[in-house]
Amino acid sequence: MSDLLAISGARIFDGQAWHDEGALLIEFGMVSAIVPVGAVPTHAQAIHLDGGSLVPGFVDLQVNGGGGVLFNNDPSVAGIRTICAAHAQFGTTALLPTLITDTVAVNIAAIAAGAGAAEQAVPGFLGLHLEGPHLSLARKGTHDPALIRPMDDGDLERLIAARSDLPNLLVTVAAETVTAAQIQALAKAGIIVSLGHSDASFADAKAAYAAGATMATHLFNAMSQIGNREPGMVGAMLSTPGVHAGLIADGIHVHPAAIELALRANSGAGHIFLVTDAMSQTGTDLTELTLNGRTITRSGGALRLADGTLAGADLDMIDAVLFMHKTIGLPFEEAVRMASLYPAQALGVDDTHGHLGPGAIASFVHLGPDHDVRATWIAGTRVFCARS
Repeated sequence: MSDLLAISGARIFDGQAWHDEGALLIEFGMVSAIVPVGAVPTHAQAIHLDGGSLVPGFVDLQVNGGGGVLFNNDPSVAGIRTICAAHAQFGTTALLPTLITDTVAVNIAAIAAGAGAAEQAVPGFLGLHLEGPHLSLARKGTHDPALIRPMDDGDLERLIAARSDLPNLLVTVAAETVTAAQIQALAKAGIIVSLGHSDASFADAKAAYAAGATMATHLFNAMSQIGNREPGMVGAMLSTPGVHAGLIADGIHVHPAAIELALRANSGAGHIFLVTDAMSQTGTDLTELTLNGRTITRSGGALRLADGTLAGADLDMIDAVLFMHKTIGLPFEEAVRMASLYPAQALGVDDTHGHLGPGAIASFVHLGPDHDVRATWIAGTRVFCARS
């Protein structure tokens, strides 16, 4: 049997351009080419789809849970596997399981689970995102204030050591509570440093970016805002070339007008990209979940603590894409890039993720005419197929 797979019967968006009457050629889990249907090699295994479109698989850099599992509550390889499978239903083919502020013991367990998931090549696992505990109490959001603390030498050494066991590591820290030297050390070790849950001044945030931070976590949320005399964290991100920012596009976390303003203001090599900030409810009918012993209620399209604080998002990636397309008015292709190419660029993995060019990992989504997810493929293997 040939190792070459040819998928046709749907329009193909490679991340930049559409291909009509084309076939996606896959060999050993990698994209080899997109060719006219008439040019498919005769020895290829053929799969013919019934219309719709193929788009690059979505890349989600902030996923707290899914399939009934919250990573904080189950920092294990099995937990990671469940989370990845849950999000594949919605077109996500690569993600970072995200640990919300927790104890040192839970952080150690999460890192060990990530190393195990990498060793076992769990489909969809891209690395880890450690969101805290080195944050600002003033902008704690849903993070437990009793667990927020400064970064010490042991934390720094543990993070640097973890990077060698993980394919990718992203950490969210507050600009005013982590030193420039610590940010420099993390960046030098190949760790992506993102600023978030921070009440930092514009000057402090700019200094943190100068030290090596390259990202902002859930833009606008849990950070100092733009003022006429103090541009804050939001202003620092939008005015620093090359800085990327995650965005929760559900119409609840950020007003559509604020999203439009940010997109207009953003320029340079950095991009605003989509994240779900999903909790354990994704792919389930759960109405309640727990984090650090506190109850989170799912209602009205949002997740909230008892005091009304937003606690993650009731969002999946295909819905975020459609929100950007239908509500914000972006071309569908640009909304797809915000969920695929731009997060891959932010993490530095766009050579193999976020597009369907030659040499990319063959991870993609088959969408129906109404952009419903019909099937999801990771590295040339179909991992989800909707019931017909």
